[in-house]
Amino acid sequence: MAIETPGKRFGKRLRHSRVFGHGGPSKKPVASDLLITPLVDMFVILVLFLIANFSATGEILQMSKDIQLPAATHVQDLEIAPVVTVTNEDVLCDGVEIGRVADLTRDDYMNIQALEDKLRDLKRKFDDLRSAANLNEEFKGNVNIQAHKEVKFNIIKRVMFSCASAGYGNINFAVLNAGDGKSGEGKTASRE
Repeated sequence: MAIETPGKRFGKRLRHSRVFGHGGPSKKPVASDLLITPLVDMFVILVLFLIANFSATGEILQMSKDIQLPAATHVQDLEIAPVVTVTNEDVLCDGVEIGRVADLTRDDYMNIQALEDKLRDLKRKFDDLRSAANLNEEFKGNVNIQAHKEVKFNIIKRVMFSCASAGYGNINFAVLNAGDGKSGEGKTASRE
């Protein structure tokens, strides 16, 4: 054991403190090592979080505050197809206005000519893309109807007739899933 001079003695922590005039430059190296393990753990958690929150299906329907979908119990998931939206005021096809509901109720015709033309144009584009890409995929004729729950049936019937006349015979209705007893779940699905 070394001999020390009498006087105040500082604790081990303060013995090499610069405040009391002891100690000099630190003996630790200036460049410290980067801890890789916690960094990798953080990135793994971040990747898992992003994968869990990523929706590979994408948004098929654009929900608007003007539309309240009806609830249904036996549902299927929607497939990507043209979307015909029917509100209390307008009829839209893929976001393009087709006509006003007030004007459609005055007509005696069963079909909506502008809707048929738009759907035939979409079918023609599908056929052109399929032939340009040399695909053997057949046209299924799927269409999704997103209608407000208080729209009159004669408007829905005319929309369905126009879709069928344009070659879209597989009609799916967008509804809210109420099948498992949880009210307000808000999952959009189709009912055939």
